[in-house]
Amino acid sequence: MTKSVRTLLLVIASICLAFTLSACSGDDDEQVTSDDNDGSTNDEQQDQVLNLTRKSAIPTMDSSMATDEASFQFLGLSMEGLYRLGEDAEVKEGIAIDHEESDDGMQWTFNLRDDAEWSNGDPVTADDFVYAWKRAVDPETGSEYGPYMMNGVIKNAEEISQGDKDVDELGVTAEDDHTLVVDLEKPVPYFESLMTFGTFLPLNEDFTEEQGDDYAQSSENILYNGPFKLDEWESTSDSWIVIKNEDYWDADTVELEKLTYEVVKDVSTSVDLFETGKIDRTELNSDYVDQFATSEEYATRSKPVTYYLKLNQTRNEALENKNIRAAISRAFDKQALAEEILNDGSIAINGLIPEEFALLPDGDEGIRETNGDLVEYDVDEAKEYWEKGLEELGEDSIDIEFLGSDSDTSKVMNEYLVNQLESNLDGLNVTLKEVPGEQALDLVNDMDYDIQLSAWGPDYLDPYSFMGLWETDGENNLMGYSNEEYDQLMEEAQNELAKPGKEQERYDNFIEAEKILFEDAAIAPVYQEFVAMLVDPKIEGVITNPIGPTYEYKWAKVN
Repeated sequence: MTKSVRTLLLVIASICLAFTLSACSGDDDEQVTSDDNDGSTNDEQQDQVLNLTRKSAIPTMDSSMATDEASFQFLGLSMEGLYRLGEDAEVKEGIAIDHEESDDGMQWTFNLRDDAEWSNGDPVTADDFVYAWKRAVDPETGSEYGPYMMNGVIKNAEEISQGDKDVDELGVTAEDDHTLVVDLEKPVPYFESLMTFGTFLPLNEDFTEEQGDDYAQSSENILYNGPFKLDEWESTSDSWIVIKNEDYWDADTVELEKLTYEVVKDVSTSVDLFETGKIDRTELNSDYVDQFATSEEYATRSKPVTYYLKLNQTRNEALENKNIRAAISRAFDKQALAEEILNDGSIAINGLIPEEFALLPDGDEGIRETNGDLVEYDVDEAKEYWEKGLEELGEDSIDIEFLGSDSDTSKVMNEYLVNQLESNLDGLNVTLKEVPGEQALDLVNDMDYDIQLSAWGPDYLDPYSFMGLWETDGENNLMGYSNEEYDQLMEEAQNELAKPGKEQERYDNFIEAEKILFEDAAIAPVYQEFVAMLVDPKIEGVITNPIGPTYEYKWAKVN
């Protein structure tokens, strides 16, 4: 599956589940406080056990094959790579104690700890990383994320994944048991945080090869080197247990002894389980937010996911006109959509980069905070752009098609946006085309649409994860947008400004490029996603991550 197909599947799925989706980022659950003990005794509260639910089973525990949030969640619980993310997305020690980066940023040398073990007692060594990374990028493995995460990053990964070079030419070597050397295709400023991602986890070669096709099909067919281990799990399980890994190098830090999981797809069932004290956290949809919004157990967490309207400039002559696009981007009340329709903590957004994502080198704020509001809801301004656009086109009315998903939840947003656009822009006639997800995917890939509600979330902690979408002919552009100055800023950011010491200049390019994107009215931002939930106040220290596993429990405890 190509990157664009993978991403658009996730986008369509996220739109279909806009009110109930479980995903990847936000604020710490422990910010919620309450004196309500739900009838529990003090002894019960002191048990280091969490009871939780999932909306789906775990598709795979093979780090080479994982592509979804659920798989990365449990890989993050039970495995450890070179580094892991701590609070505020700070990179923390994992199997690597530290690293050295060459002056040109092309080679990274990781110094590994000598006290890390697999759950069978084998030491975790540099060879385990070499084996796992080669396996992930080897075309015979059939990994999707291996090539996606490594191509253009690790030396020779792209040629290997395409079958043009031998897998042994991958730019990763074990200098000795505790020294891993990685050669890059070019400097990668976010490479340190990339090493927290699940695709880069190590694998014990002897064990993995011995298991063959049975590897990672059950909790017994996996070796663990992380804070926890899976128990009572098979690939078809709808319930399982996670237990503390006593062999983990930092086991003394881990306070939780057990986490129990059960698949519960229905929000109302999950809420009932929470209210009766049977589970410790549940997500809410809009139907329940008003009921619980004043509860001390109520919380929201942000996600670095931006929803926006893609405005395809290749199929409808009207959308080639910048003034028409500028009018559309200002003609709908996004705050009302967030507060009244979504009603889950999501916020209106007036740019592309989410709030508090990938802070500037000085660490004080992100690009969203620096650039502020680049396109706001303003009917009067929208009408001015609209009249200019109609005059330039020599038209008094325009017909546009709005492509949306046909799920019940998505229909509400689609109808709201169409109504807003038609009500605020005289002469605009919008045809709403709602189709199943796979059909929508085909239409977007073929660029056979006018307007589409889309979304994007990052795979790595860097603005380019968002800004790279809109380069001319980019595989995720799919709307005909092109700007030479924008392309040049991205080219510089990914090459000469990617070298060590150029961090601020590189971010300046992203700041300028985002402004250009909205001067061109390329897309129309709608909202940044938040998740509403109920959290038992006894839970402390749970961290939510912007990439990789949604929740980090290494430092969590029951108070």
